[in-house]
Amino acid sequence: MNLSGIWDIFTKILDICFVWIAFYYILKNVKNNIKMVLIVKGVILILIVKVLSDLLDLYTVGVILEYAIQWGPLAIIVIFQPEIRSVLESLGRTQLLGRHKILTVDEREKVVYEIMRSVEYLRKNRIGALIVIEREISLEEYIKNATKVYADISDSLLETIFFPNSPLHDGGVIIQGDRITCAGAVFKTSMNPNVSKRLGTRHRAALGIAEESDAIALVVSEETGRLSIAVDSKLHYNLDYDEFRMMLIDELKPKMEVFFEADESDGEGE
Repeated sequence: MNLSGIWDIFTKILDICFVWIAFYYILKNVKNNIKMVLIVKGVILILIVKVLSDLLDLYTVGVILEYAIQWGPLAIIVIFQPEIRSVLESLGRTQLLGRHKILTVDEREKVVYEIMRSVEYLRKNRIGALIVIEREISLEEYIKNATKVYADISDSLLETIFFPNSPLHDGGVIIQGDRITCAGAVFKTSMNPNVSKRLGTRHRAALGIAEESDAIALVVSEETGRLSIAVDSKLHYNLDYDEFRMMLIDELKPKMEVFFEADESDGEGE
């Protein structure tokens, strides 16, 4: 095989890889957006009905669906422009080269220790709090409009920020690595219709940031002192202290570490 043939094979493989990477990141961000998931489901349903109408020779249904397919993309762009923009923004915020700091085991333990000490104090004293931990997707959009802190994480600092008389009490704290980057951050609230109407703004804001990024959002309820975690577009409500702590530890683990632990457990089962 000559050099030209090798180069041709290489470019084809590279072309396929780029397409798969693009599909992966698009689907990954669509999965975290409730409205975009509904759009995808609607498109799939229309295509299935179109195939059935062709098989069963349903002329009227077929004509209507042809118009829907012809003008549907334009209608989707116009009607769901905010959701499409949100997905594109998420793609733009994704740190493809892993810029964020990977915590060592000691640093991770310190972060969990300081957060849990503050959470224990906050829940006992019925002080509301929203703590968001950045992972792969950048939260710079929210950081730039918040009050910058850039301090090492500590339970006393978190308690001070969320103290009821503090001007930053109602906003959220964003943690990058093992440092508190900002306080008083304002997040978009979730529009998920399945969320209980009893939940307040903090819980909806936590779910909102979990829907559009891979961040971990920790919530302490001001009214009840209940603990909740929003992650991967899901809100885990009213966790007890140990459940909250274990879930936080699991979510902070690097993906490779989780992968190796899964492999080890599979080996033990054999």
